[in-house]
Amino acid sequence: MKILITGATGLIGAEVVRQALVDNEIDELLLLIRNQPEIVHPKITTVIHKNFLDYASAGSYFAKADAIIWCLGISQTQVSKKQYEEITCGYLEACARYCTQINPGVKFIFVSGDGSDRTEKSRTLFKRIKGKAENLLLRSGLQHILIARPDAVRPRHKNKKAPFAYKLAYPFFPLVQLLAPDKIIWSDVLARALLLMAKKGAEKDTIENIELKALELNRNREILRN
Repeated sequence: MKILITGATGLIGAEVVRQALVDNEIDELLLLIRNQPEIVHPKITTVIHKNFLDYASAGSYFAKADAIIWCLGISQTQVSKKQYEEITCGYLEACARYCTQINPGVKFIFVSGDGSDRTEKSRTLFKRIKGKAENLLLRSGLQHILIARPDAVRPRHKNKKAPFAYKLAYPFFPLVQLLAPDKIIWSDVLARALLLMAKKGAEKDTIENIELKALELNRNREILRN
């Protein structure tokens, strides 16, 4: 199986890469990124790409992908509202539109977020814009769309590119895990759930945080049975 990953150097994307490298069902990882990745591996094909509003130059890679895991994103604290909307919605819409032309049957897994508001009326920018992105994707015409909505992602490996606000939150994860365990999902658990969705699909198009954790639990039970 060939999987194309965007945002492969971010917290979630980098973990997806790590987990995919040890997954025997995955033959090739196509990393659509701006700069060379830190990880080098025979499974990895690096696709240097600068313009995320135009994907024609990477067409051959999109054409051969069995699945796309869209981890590309940025914290709303790092950019202006206009930039946040372009990165979250504009990049995604352009990619989905291109995929409908070149590979409409690809499984497209979008990493959204807990509380995304598809009415697009939330006063919270994150919820409103993520909801808009989900709507754009669902209306794109792609045949196999899956949306993952993780809540607080607790990193198994710290990421140098994490926003400052996220780094400040690191010490509080154990407390949140204790008081509200359903809100937390470990980055490796999320990564394996995303890969499972890419390989096996899912029973519905939108998977919430607690359901993402359940996918991992069910996977472990299946391994034990076998």
